[in-house]
Amino acid sequence: MPPSSSAPAAMPPPSPREHVERIRRERYFIGRGEQNPLAEDMHQAVNYLSQELYSKDVHFLMELVQNAEDNDYPSDVVPSLEFLITSKDITRSGASSTLLIFNNERGFSATNIESICRVGKSTKKGNRHQGYIGEKGIGFKSVFLISSQPHIFSNGYHIKFNEKPCAECNIGYIVPEWVESTPSLSDIESIYGCSKVLPTTTIILPLKSEKVDAVKKQLSSLHPEMLLFLSKIRKLSVREHNSDPKSSTISEIGISTENNFQSRKNMHAESYTLYLSAEETGKVEEDCGYYMWRQNFPVKSENKVDKRADIDEWVITLAFPLGERLSRKKQLFPGVYAFLPTEMVTNFPFIIQADFLLASSREAILFDSPWNKGILECVPTAFMNAFVTLVKSTPDAPAMSLPSMFNFLPVNPSLISVLEPVRSGIKEKVLAEDIVPCESYASQKIFCKASEVARLKPAFWTILHNAREFGVDLKNLSTHGTYILSSHFDKSTYDSVLKFLEVKKVDPEWYAKCIEGSNLVKEVDEQLYLELLYFVTVNWQNYFSGTNMMSIPLLKYVNKNDVLSFLSISKASQGSYRLCIASEMKHMSWLISWNKEFPSARRFFFQPNTQSALEDFSQKRTVKDWLQNQAKVEFVSVYSYGSTVVDSLNDARRPVISFAQFLYHSDKKSHIGASCVQQLCNDMPVIDSYGNAVWDRNSIMVPAKGSKWVGLMGTNPWRKDGYIELSADYKSAGHFAGNYTSEDQLLEFLKKHLQVSDVPLIRPPNTSFPAVRSPLTVDNAFLLLEWIRNRKSKGRLPDQFLASVKEGRWLKTSLEYKPPKESFLSSAKWGSILQNGSSFVDVPMIDQQFYRNRLYTYTDELKLIGVRFEFKEASAYIGSCLLSKAAGNALTRENVYSLLRLIRYLGEEFLSPVQLINSVKDGQWMKSTLGYRCPADCIIHDSEWEVASHISNQSFLDVQFYGKDILQYTPELELLGVIVGFKENYELVVINFKFCSAAITSQATTLILKCIRYVNRCEGFIRKLKDLKWLKTNVGFRAPNEIFLVDPEWECLLKVFDGTPVIDYGFYGSEIRSYKEELKKIGLIMRFEEASKAITQIFKEMVSKSSLTKASVLALLGSYRQLRTHCPLPVELFNCMRSEKWLHTSLGFRSPSEAILFDDTWQPLSPIANLPFIDDGDSFHGLGHDIYGYEDELKELGVTVEAKNGARFAISGLTIPSNPSGVFCIFSPSCTCIYMGLEPLL
Repeated sequence: MPPSSSAPAAMPPPSPREHVERIRRERYFIGRGEQNPLAEDMHQAVNYLSQELYSKDVHFLMELVQNAEDNDYPSDVVPSLEFLITSKDITRSGASSTLLIFNNERGFSATNIESICRVGKSTKKGNRHQGYIGEKGIGFKSVFLISSQPHIFSNGYHIKFNEKPCAECNIGYIVPEWVESTPSLSDIESIYGCSKVLPTTTIILPLKSEKVDAVKKQLSSLHPEMLLFLSKIRKLSVREHNSDPKSSTISEIGISTENNFQSRKNMHAESYTLYLSAEETGKVEEDCGYYMWRQNFPVKSENKVDKRADIDEWVITLAFPLGERLSRKKQLFPGVYAFLPTEMVTNFPFIIQADFLLASSREAILFDSPWNKGILECVPTAFMNAFVTLVKSTPDAPAMSLPSMFNFLPVNPSLISVLEPVRSGIKEKVLAEDIVPCESYASQKIFCKASEVARLKPAFWTILHNAREFGVDLKNLSTHGTYILSSHFDKSTYDSVLKFLEVKKVDPEWYAKCIEGSNLVKEVDEQLYLELLYFVTVNWQNYFSGTNMMSIPLLKYVNKNDVLSFLSISKASQGSYRLCIASEMKHMSWLISWNKEFPSARRFFFQPNTQSALEDFSQKRTVKDWLQNQAKVEFVSVYSYGSTVVDSLNDARRPVISFAQFLYHSDKKSHIGASCVQQLCNDMPVIDSYGNAVWDRNSIMVPAKGSKWVGLMGTNPWRKDGYIELSADYKSAGHFAGNYTSEDQLLEFLKKHLQVSDVPLIRPPNTSFPAVRSPLTVDNAFLLLEWIRNRKSKGRLPDQFLASVKEGRWLKTSLEYKPPKESFLSSAKWGSILQNGSSFVDVPMIDQQFYRNRLYTYTDELKLIGVRFEFKEASAYIGSCLLSKAAGNALTRENVYSLLRLIRYLGEEFLSPVQLINSVKDGQWMKSTLGYRCPADCIIHDSEWEVASHISNQSFLDVQFYGKDILQYTPELELLGVIVGFKENYELVVINFKFCSAAITSQATTLILKCIRYVNRCEGFIRKLKDLKWLKTNVGFRAPNEIFLVDPEWECLLKVFDGTPVIDYGFYGSEIRSYKEELKKIGLIMRFEEASKAITQIFKEMVSKSSLTKASVLALLGSYRQLRTHCPLPVELFNCMRSEKWLHTSLGFRSPSEAILFDDTWQPLSPIANLPFIDDGDSFHGLGHDIYGYEDELKELGVTVEAKNGARFAISGLTIPSNPSGVFCIFSPSCTCIYMGLEPLL
């Protein structure tokens, strides 16, 4: 059958749902009852691609932005991309947060749906030349990293995908599933905003719980500059939807304007300016302009790659931010874009955009790709073309705007080493270009290579700008050997840029040329001049020292003719002249005026305006120090200037006088302190009366004319002491440095500060002078006293001067003109008393009336020169006169009476005669019985001295010479020192003691003992007394060491022997007992031990002479009986009694141990033995029967008193009688005791 002649009608396209169902059935075998044999492989391929394609969660956002850029947009819309995150689970998948992406593109086509349901299938492959930058269908799979069920609502398609394998085909990720009701379009509209038209495409991503924070973080940091290199999308926003609208946030980025588009065909380039704006909830909208430079470069054959085989040109775009780059929070600034930002931070101040080949992670470009290397090699050229255009394209652009362009230079090394060739390539091109703006101070701009330009110090730029405002012509700034960098560019903010350009600093010599060539020193005002000096100062040490800065005329000063002059640092520091500045401004004009008077000082001052400005200058201390150290400028006070002038003065008369005037007027106006004035006065020379300048001087005196010293002295006695007599010029009036000095003003000043002296201030000469040898006038007398007053306060007066004043007869007295030392100035009372009371001495009283009764105002001075004021001094004068007469044997008895009467008279007038008495009491003028003596050595003889007069030679007042009337003046004599009454003057007795046995009465003895008692040191007197027989005893007068003073305890010893000398109490009475200590001192035997020894000695002497009497023996035994219990015992006496042969026996004198006291038991032995029986007879040596009363004492002394103890005596004394018949009687019973005693011997 032939075919029909009509074509079949076209099938209508399937609906979106039908299309989706067909894909599920045909591609994934869903609903076919069988499984696609490639299902497992397809699922694993998609899973691997989604997880390994990107290394970070953020890249799903980049892919979505890239897809949105590749989309088609209606012409009537502003291409926009919106991200919205909400906590509502509109998909009811259990997600805590959901991300919605809205795009106002034309929407998904069936082809797009087919592509997204496959792996490796893109609708844009091979379309790079048409501007496509992504591969939809590949990048979308990255959303599975954050969402397990992504949804797409576009052009009627309501589909979702699931990462889990589909139960019907066992494949995940790419199997579309129709969304029936949740969410619905109304759900989406409620989130987006019912008042707005819902964009064509919405992608819904219920977020995995662990990815919510990461998604929010990346959404909040989408870089605003992302839009710069997208050709379609013009607005991008991020919102957060909350139940509370007030807490919702929004961030929106948009390109607000695009202008200044220019095409440059010669370099296949175009430029334009984009302005990005960014707005964020709660913040002010921010914007930034970007100068965009887009230039095409042919792809070189060696750089071609397969992936870009159809591309013949590289399009390189450079973005230069014209302000602060936009960013959110603390974002890094991506430096490299491949339409969308990479994560490459280049550290360059511009952005590079090109069709780079990226790593699969999209973080960076492929560094080893020839394609990318070719692009980077073109960047320096693109940059240089853009940079030159920026800097030079606008001739009328302000010069100050140009330097900011240089901030686009890649000054800092790149953080990515592979980009360093880009940086070095840019630097090489910039350095070869005339691109650096120079300062011209003209309308014509000048650009030079960086190597031809030099920088200035910032402070000098300030000086130049101020100088230009002051009217200084600086158009010749670049004529001093180098081009100068624009002042707008030469700032510290561009230091890194200028270092990159290798711009050097100007040579130090340039500054000196500029300062001198531009005449800055002369033409600027003082403030700017000081700024210039300060600039030189702070740079001197390390910059200008040793350069020609030392030789230019930099310093301004005023010469001697008041003309402004200039001096270099070199001449100022090395020349003979010195520049000066007043240390205090108030003295500036003063010093400049006086400086004309002293040419020898060789000093010049800075002009007043300069000095005034310097005082107000903020850096004056630094400038002053530099001027002092380098220019040797002297900062002078009035004092230091004066010191300089002093050192410069010579023998010229006028300058020396002028300098004194300078000091006088400076002091008068308080321009200089008192101590400084004094120091300069001490240092300066003076002109003497002969017109000579004198430096070395001891003292200075006023000119003779009109001086007081001439009137008093008549001559100049100071000349030999080196005193300088001043020239009369110092008294004269005159004009100096515009100041008038009247007569004597300067001289009065010098008197104060140079001690220029006149009487009464000048130091007296150490010599006598004729004026005081004769009477002085009253005026001269007072002048002399005033002179002495002034000088004595400053020290001791010269000896010869003082002596001549004291001895000169110039002082008028009551007698005649007298020397001061012989004159008296008294009160009216005692003066008249002395005149009336003294008949033998005239006292010279000063004539006070003659001296106008003013002398008392000079009391101290009169005393100093010898005038006596006190009554006691007058009294002493009278006394000295009396002694003078006595010395000359001219003192009469009547003179003595006159003295006594005067003493009495003074007492009656209630005036003390002490001084008068003291003046005469030591003189030997009083007649005594022993000759002339001083009054204190004389005694008035009376009854109290009667005893003493017999035992001592005393100088008694010679009453016979003076007459008995002298005794009427006993009180006055006593005042003079004459001894009246004994008054215990024992020492006089001791000193003048004389011995006369006839004079030794009991009263004399008592006086002697009192002398011993009351005179402290009288050892010699005592020694003399010990040898004299002056004490009365019972046996007559004996020496003290022979005499006993009886003590009842041992009185028995003194009764042993007759004639023992004992104090005669009958002669002396009991009073003598009160002088035991004194008697002891002179040697009397008073102690028991001494008495015992003395009696022992007498005993021995008596024994040796066999002169002991019966009475003595019995008395001795009686003493023994009494003293044997005494403490202490008289041991020496008792021992002597035991050992001495003092007992008279029948055989002679025997010691007690050799004697027998007879009794009847000894009778039988008597016939046959000669035994030493104690003589108890009454013969001469017999002791009588009284001896038997001392049997016990004798026994104790050793006498044998019992026969039984006497065997030794019997044997030694045995004798056989001629008739032996009686011998045997001893053996009879009656003689048993004797036998028994003899038995041991037989």
